[in-house]
Amino acid sequence: MRRWLKWTLGTLTALLVLGLAGAAWYVRGKLPTRDGELALTGLSAPVTVRFDRRGVPHIQAGNEADLYRALGYVHAQDRLFQMEILRRLSRGELAEILGPKLLKTDQLFRTLGLRQRADEMAAALARDSASGQALLAYLDGINQYQQNRPAPLEFDILGIPKRPFTPADTFAVAGYMAYTLTGAFRNEPALTHVRDQLGPDYLKVFDLAWYPQGVVQSGTALAQGPVHTPPSTGLRLSLATEQALAQLAAVSRDALETGGVPVFEGSNAWAMSGSRTASGKPLLAGDPHMAFATPGVWYEAHVSAPGFELYGHYLALLPNALLGHNRQFGWSLTMFQNDDIDLIAERVNPGNPRQVWHQGQWVDLKQREERIRVKGAADELLQVQVSPHGPIVTSAFGADLGSQPLSMWWALLVTENPLLQASYEFNRADTLAKMRAAASKVHAPGLNVVYANAAGDIGWWAAAKLPKRPAGVNPTFILDGAKGEADKPGFHPFSDNPQEENPERGYLLSANHQPLVASGIEIPGYYAPPSRVQRLDEQLRIKDRKWDLKNSQALQLDSGNGYARQLLGPLADDLRAAATDAAQAPLAARLLSWDGDYRVEAIEPTLFVQFQYELARAAMADEMGDTQFNNLLGNRALDMALPRLTADAAAPWWDDRKTTPRKETRRDIVATAWAATLAHLRTTMGEDSAGWTWGKAHTLTHVHALGQQAPLDRVFNVGPFAVPGGRETPNNFSRRIGPVPVKVATGPSTRRLIDFAQPARALGSSPVGQSGVLFDRHYADQAEGHARGLYVPEHLDEADVAANIAGTLRLLPAR
Repeated sequence: MRRWLKWTLGTLTALLVLGLAGAAWYVRGKLPTRDGELALTGLSAPVTVRFDRRGVPHIQAGNEADLYRALGYVHAQDRLFQMEILRRLSRGELAEILGPKLLKTDQLFRTLGLRQRADEMAAALARDSASGQALLAYLDGINQYQQNRPAPLEFDILGIPKRPFTPADTFAVAGYMAYTLTGAFRNEPALTHVRDQLGPDYLKVFDLAWYPQGVVQSGTALAQGPVHTPPSTGLRLSLATEQALAQLAAVSRDALETGGVPVFEGSNAWAMSGSRTASGKPLLAGDPHMAFATPGVWYEAHVSAPGFELYGHYLALLPNALLGHNRQFGWSLTMFQNDDIDLIAERVNPGNPRQVWHQGQWVDLKQREERIRVKGAADELLQVQVSPHGPIVTSAFGADLGSQPLSMWWALLVTENPLLQASYEFNRADTLAKMRAAASKVHAPGLNVVYANAAGDIGWWAAAKLPKRPAGVNPTFILDGAKGEADKPGFHPFSDNPQEENPERGYLLSANHQPLVASGIEIPGYYAPPSRVQRLDEQLRIKDRKWDLKNSQALQLDSGNGYARQLLGPLADDLRAAATDAAQAPLAARLLSWDGDYRVEAIEPTLFVQFQYELARAAMADEMGDTQFNNLLGNRALDMALPRLTADAAAPWWDDRKTTPRKETRRDIVATAWAATLAHLRTTMGEDSAGWTWGKAHTLTHVHALGQQAPLDRVFNVGPFAVPGGRETPNNFSRRIGPVPVKVATGPSTRRLIDFAQPARALGSSPVGQSGVLFDRHYADQAEGHARGLYVPEHLDEADVAANIAGTLRLLPAR
């Protein structure tokens, strides 16, 4: 018996050791190769790839074709699964690997037409152009890695088949990037509901005016009345249409969170001329705000070939850096949140449901059938109809909407949009004129390009192809297609776009705010509230301050703004009256005296964020209904509305139309919101208010595509980390308006600072790590530092690169 036990234990131990050894061998085979030699077909000469201590590749090639082929290879070995998820999301092919739960997401993206537009752009690609050759070489590098190396772990778990990446995939991902910037499905239904179901008195608080003088001059613009009041068109959406739009908004929101895929959301960028810096040379700062995910959005690479060098930040499947610098110049991007999507109510022919009224006559709808493969289920057939304005989006899920379908006009679907050529030129724009020309080629999405060079120039261009609209039409609302409201007479020339070069004040600033337009045209959009840009501008305009990398870091990491004081100021007496006992009064006093700084150790941010949500819910949910109120919570129009609402004690929103027959006042609603705030915090964070710190209530977790459910979340996700900042602070760790605890959704996707007196000493920061490969040492090695606001050097000089090399990979021409 004892011998049998020994034999059994020995066998089990051997099996366990073999199993662990097999698992280790399996995992090791998935890791990136950063040392040694590998053969690559298509190379004309050897390419050296040196990886620094953060896993950033420094690529030296003899020509651009070899450079881009090598870049594609190393990008793929770190991010192949991210590339696969992005192309499947943008082309409507997620259900094929993730099953029926992703069917609605696929139906949405198929309906939007990204797939068709990408195929058209790929067919029109000038393959013999420099930008076309770069794309083809880059994709070849990706495909060679995929063909010759083991599939990522996620491919094995999900059973993803390998297939080549194509130019159409690149263009689809670029279209997805454009789509993430749109707010149409959230904004337009909610505000149309307010206008047409509640009336103009309720609409006043939403601040939908265009301010010709801009929004950064001491905040005075917001105190003025609207330039124009949006008229009612008499349009009334049916219940079925409102429900379809609500479903679209929900699926759109979920789609942008699916798969741990980064979403473009906001950003800060500024450029200082040499007259305003300690070094006497221009300084560039940028921190694009995007959804957090594992891996992060940007892939860093330092690339060089004869006549070309760049330290760049790259998106998956795009061969050109969208952020970058070298010794001569650099640039950053923010989102130019112009409204380039219109939702349009179509009038259907009562005698022929396949016709709509357009420009005085009945016009046939175009129709196509989409076949969607679904893992574990039968294929799904989707019928997509297209009006003269664009795809009928309310039929995305096969709903019968009777006589009131809504179509979508989108600039991406109707403009040339040579984004590939534009980004290729970004990477080589060593003069203002070259960057201006490159920016003019960006049609959709809208991007603010902020630029500086070592020659002393700074510039900013709001890059987009801006449509002309009929007089009096406000695309903030759903438009009436039968009345010609959605027709576009043409596009404005690029010279009409907002832009500045070498301004006398010595700095340029972009923070998603409504820009000042010298040409005088109005540009509707989903602009950020002015609190963040005003906070930044207050610091940048200080005349005797000389800017350097140190005080620029402090400004990027600023976690305060003036929004809370603006919202709370008019409520001071009401809030004191609501704090009815000795325990509540000190809390109300602390909130009212708060300086607006979202520090992790403070409790005031937690109080404010919960109160803001409860105030919005108590004032607006009864009029909006659950569906539209939920849309409103993710809408920047609500940020605009709340301070205007609190300043107007006579606003009709203060009446609680559901709970009591009497008419409530602002004081009543404030009391309700305050009581709900304290009740929620005591329930979720404990009775002792000393424990309601922002660091406990406000955390960041980088979620992987497979980490959205237990137990895989413990394996693939990175975090949580307590982080400062908040909604529309410069250090913009942000989320939808909602109850605490807060799960941060978006924030600085990288932080970059370049002083052109020493461009090789640039600083940066990555939110997670360079690699997307689980168990790789660079999977999450920068996450904690980024949350804490630490910066790392972006090595450009040969001596610095050589001193920080952790591995060298030589790519050799295959024989």
